[in-house]
Amino acid sequence: KRYENYPLPKTKIINLNLEKLKNGSLSKEAISISKSYLKKNNQILFFLNRRGYAPFLICKKCGFKHVCPNCSIYLTYHKSINKLICHHCGFSKRFPNSCEDCGAEGQLTASGPGVERVAEEARNRWPKARIEIASSDTLSGPSAIQEFIRAMVEGEIDIAVGTQVLAKGHHFPNLTLVGIVDGDLGLGGGDLRAGERSFQLLTQASGRAGRAERPGRALIQTHQPDHSVMQALISGDRDAFIDAETAARKYTKLPPFGRLAAIIISGRDSVESERMARAIAKSAPNYDDVRILGPAPAPIAQLRGRWRWRLLVMAARHVDVQAVLRDWIGETISRGGVRVTIDVDPYNFM
Repeated sequence: KRYENYPLPKTKIINLNLEKLKNGSLSKEAISISKSYLKKNNQILFFLNRRGYAPFLICKKCGFKHVCPNCSIYLTYHKSINKLICHHCGFSKRFPNSCEDCGAEGQLTASGPGVERVAEEARNRWPKARIEIASSDTLSGPSAIQEFIRAMVEGEIDIAVGTQVLAKGHHFPNLTLVGIVDGDLGLGGGDLRAGERSFQLLTQASGRAGRAERPGRALIQTHQPDHSVMQALISGDRDAFIDAETAARKYTKLPPFGRLAAIIISGRDSVESERMARAIAKSAPNYDDVRILGPAPAPIAQLRGRWRWRLLVMAARHVDVQAVLRDWIGETISRGGVRVTIDVDPYNFM
């Protein structure tokens, strides 16, 4: 239920396909509407669930992107501390003076927005506005969180730029406009729950607006305006969205209409990890109503220094997946530093 039964914010989708963002992450429409709200002394939240300044650095000369040495992901650039950081293993290093691949100097550029970059853009556009970033980097403890909440409630902040730490559980009476900078951010990655997770997160973030006497408004920037998540956010029809998700799951026989299990083989040696994964796949038995996909490199192929391969078991709802796995690899032992882990009904597909 909506807090104190106040009406939900009016939601507007901004189609980014109709406007190429050349000088920042905010569309002309979002800028114009935000300007009008600031003039009326309303608080604004720009929501982007991405820490740091930019998700990666790229060399303009050769196209090289800086990757974590321990994980197969790009290093996030944090301009506030001038470092590149891996958000999975914690590896960090200073901003490099030259490209690690071609050696060119002065050719590294930050690509894509993080909350630091959105805040910088807002400061340049509205220099008189009081702007604060709210993320796990800036709100590092209970006292910092309480101070931010106090400043918001007492009107000492005009624009908050935040990640999911602000998406739910907070009541800011003067916050009337929420701008979702990138509504598509959580829709990819091959996770069957991507749609419902995005719907929940964006609904919660939008719901920070208009929780008191002043009506709220939400702007969602997206390249997928026809996506079921976006259409559900516009209509506010949660049940229709759930019905559509349920029908899609039923058609593809995915949970709750089927069973899944992930088998992850990981090790420090990439060759040994692959060899073990292929040996397990080769020994797979034939069961009715069971499909085994893989092995293939996991979406994050290297994590904290370990190379990862994955097999995915898809089964009908009535199949005892645990029994299948026991019969198949129940006696498989880790060897040579290679580890086998099983995740039945996985919640994380990375």
